[in-house]
Amino acid sequence: MVDGGYTGNDFADQVKLILNAKTTVAKRNELHMFTVLPQRWIVERSWSWLDKCRRLWKNCERALNSSLQMVVLAFLEIVLKRY
Repeated sequence: MVDGGYTGNDFADQVKLILNAKTTVAKRNELHMFTVLPQRWIVERSWSWLDKCRRLWKNCERALNSSLQMVVLAFLEIVLKRY
């Protein structure tokens, strides 16, 4: 589930190619009523958990792969603390 800013076939094709996932665009309705979407809540909660990891606040890594591994380690730490 993505915002309306991520519309377009290029974005959907790249997500399908890289993640093998289907994207759904959350469109604004005409009444502008707020409703909480369960899938969106999971993503926002995960980002808030990552915000607690100080190493991820600034990108100090030289290689992109190192930054990716720091995110993986942060999620691993979250999972180990929760279970």
